[in-house]
Amino acid sequence: MNPPPLSGSRLVWITLALSMSVFMQVLDTTIANVALPTISGNLGAATSQGTWVITSFGVANAIAVPLTGWLAKQMGEVKLFTISTLLFVLTSWMCGMSTSLEMLILFRVLQGAVAGPMIPLSQSLLMSCYPPEKKGLALALWAMTVIVAPVFGPILGGVISDNWHWGWIFFINVPVGLAAAFISWRILKERETAIVNLPIDKIGLALLVVGVGALQMMLDRGKELDWFNSTEIVVLSIVAVVSLLYLVIWELGEEHPIVDLSLFKRRNFTVGAVAISLGFMLYFGAVVLIPLMLQTQMGYTATWAGLAAAPIGILPVFLSPVIGKNAHRLDMRWLVTLSFTVYAACFFWRSTFNADMDFAYVVWPQFIQGIGVACFFMPLTTITLSGLPPSQIASASSLSNFLRILAGSIGTSITTTLWDRREALHHAQLTEHVTLYDQASVMWFRLMGDMGLSAQQQNAVTAMQITKQGSLIGANEVFWLFGMMFLALIALVWFAKPPFTASGGADGAH
Repeated sequence: MNPPPLSGSRLVWITLALSMSVFMQVLDTTIANVALPTISGNLGAATSQGTWVITSFGVANAIAVPLTGWLAKQMGEVKLFTISTLLFVLTSWMCGMSTSLEMLILFRVLQGAVAGPMIPLSQSLLMSCYPPEKKGLALALWAMTVIVAPVFGPILGGVISDNWHWGWIFFINVPVGLAAAFISWRILKERETAIVNLPIDKIGLALLVVGVGALQMMLDRGKELDWFNSTEIVVLSIVAVVSLLYLVIWELGEEHPIVDLSLFKRRNFTVGAVAISLGFMLYFGAVVLIPLMLQTQMGYTATWAGLAAAPIGILPVFLSPVIGKNAHRLDMRWLVTLSFTVYAACFFWRSTFNADMDFAYVVWPQFIQGIGVACFFMPLTTITLSGLPPSQIASASSLSNFLRILAGSIGTSITTTLWDRREALHHAQLTEHVTLYDQASVMWFRLMGDMGLSAQQQNAVTAMQITKQGSLIGANEVFWLFGMMFLALIALVWFAKPPFTASGGADGAH
């Protein structure tokens, strides 16, 4: 029997505590982006290696999410949520104390793993505290924290990087997490869920960890080791392919699978999960690339890079409640079509970035893309879960989140690799034009000579300009490609079939 809904101050406090925990974790996925050059420089690593700080968290988090259901049945949702939040606090403190990139990546893996249950459980616990007629409000309040956190993340990351030790990016989780865990346990301990001892799919879990881990290592290390010219990359790719193929075969015949692949028999789940994963992969790749480009090539400080990235969250704060309130009247496919069209337009806009652009030229596409963000998560989640019986909602949510988080991590690696490759190509092409026989080159060197620069200084300035131009052209090509991919994704969404409700039955699902 479900416990009765909460009311009064207890409902206010638990909403605040659960929202704070979500805010803290989502903040942690975006706050490090603008701080990557600072962290890499401080720990004596290349900026490309610094992206492991983001991908290591994402992969560990993705692997832990499917375990949430099993763990919750073993120890109860309230206890698991509280323990997960406290361990997140501990690993955040360990991340801040790291003295090398290897140490930071290790603690980020641990942080991502213990954070796995936090988002799905915060959602289910919050819903259980509200009466049926107000569950929509509960979801809207929960979603607001997910949307607002990416606004504050880049700004906080930038301000901390420019003014204090980067470790404070992680230390700020400590008081927030302790408060969230204390309030949640105090209010919810009497509402603990039933404990059911189910066997864990050990082989499925092992294959998941090995397969996903090898895949991410291959993507992260590939650009440094020249991809398949490296024995290490070949071995990692074989391990990833074999493990993931065997995982699919194993899970289809397992009674208690760690990943419920039978969900892919439902058309709406497949369309929704694939669309949200691929869309998030492209979106998150740009979330990492833009601050990196602004800081390494455009001379932005971390604070200004954060301020340039933040406006993406402004419009969703106002649009999401309106969309949520009118969702029952809207065809989700049209909302997602609008989202992907806006995303594509903003990526095409960014493909015209140049060395002379001002701050506003960076900010406007970020601001407009907020329309796309507002029409992305809620409609695609609704499509994904439509037509599913209540008993499968938790499994479907876990699997969809696993794919989305993993896709975001893969997107980071693919984006930075593409950028590096295109920059190297354009650097080589631009260098070929710098000759004594090229009129523009002769005029360029004459101009610098008139400014009093020595031959050595002229060469240094020229090399710097070539790198800057090559990087910008490379980034523009990545943005253009992502814009085209968003347009292609629109066709996928229209394979979904209404009605888009959780009780839509087989018709909405197959």
